[in-house]
Amino acid sequence: MAVKMRFLGIAAYEFITQDGKRVLMDPFIDSSPLCPVKSATFERVDLIIVSHAPFDHLGDTEEIARRTGAPVVCGGEIKNYLIARGIPAKQIQATVWGIAIEVAGLKVYPVENHHWSQLKMPDGSFASGVPNAYVVYFEENLRFYHYGDTAIFSDLCLIRDIHRPTHGCLGISNAPEILDMVTGPGKIITAEMSPMEGALAAEWLGLHTAFPCHYYDPHCNDVLDFMQRIKKLEQKDGLTAPKAVALSPGEWYTLKAVAGWQPRYQ
Repeated sequence: MAVKMRFLGIAAYEFITQDGKRVLMDPFIDSSPLCPVKSATFERVDLIIVSHAPFDHLGDTEEIARRTGAPVVCGGEIKNYLIARGIPAKQIQATVWGIAIEVAGLKVYPVENHHWSQLKMPDGSFASGVPNAYVVYFEENLRFYHYGDTAIFSDLCLIRDIHRPTHGCLGISNAPEILDMVTGPGKIITAEMSPMEGALAAEWLGLHTAFPCHYYDPHCNDVLDFMQRIKKLEQKDGLTAPKAVALSPGEWYTLKAVAGWQPRYQ
């Protein structure tokens, strides 16, 4: 079994399942400086999954959901925002850690996420909620973990033991192309996870294949550092260490089922 995946930059991904369903995760597209596509090119979308509310993750969810009628999986604060923007409530499924759902024939498991989620409502008030990471069960032996901007925490091992994700993305960088969109004194000097923390998270999650993300340039220092750290793990224990693939925005990758995969810390 296989699923086609396209990296769209930052934490945005497009998935095409074996039966032709299109799934978008954190669709930051039209305002994304180096995203190679525009949201209008997606004529049909079967599911949109949103981890949390900031602009570089909520992205073009509203426009895509309005135009295509695609169901949206998200947190409660995002559901309220989308309803206030005119998206029908019946089109939006709010969920939070532990409340698994099945939408468009896919099982989606929200899991713990150490981050924040807040946004400005159309009436000028502010809303906050619980951010989600997700494990999407594409097939029995093909389960994708989306980190949702989480920081590292030790219970990633628990996600490994319960869900056994085979593939997953981990944010290990802050793309300079979007840092100017964040205002405030001083400067941001780290992402939610450093390359070292991202490599450790890939181990703790027991991933077969890890995809660094939250960047545009796959040759930036953070990505190169992450790749080198994963390579060292492979050299130490190639049979059970995660592999790493750094994609360029717009690049496709085929996710293949991994029967019998035994995570490193099984």
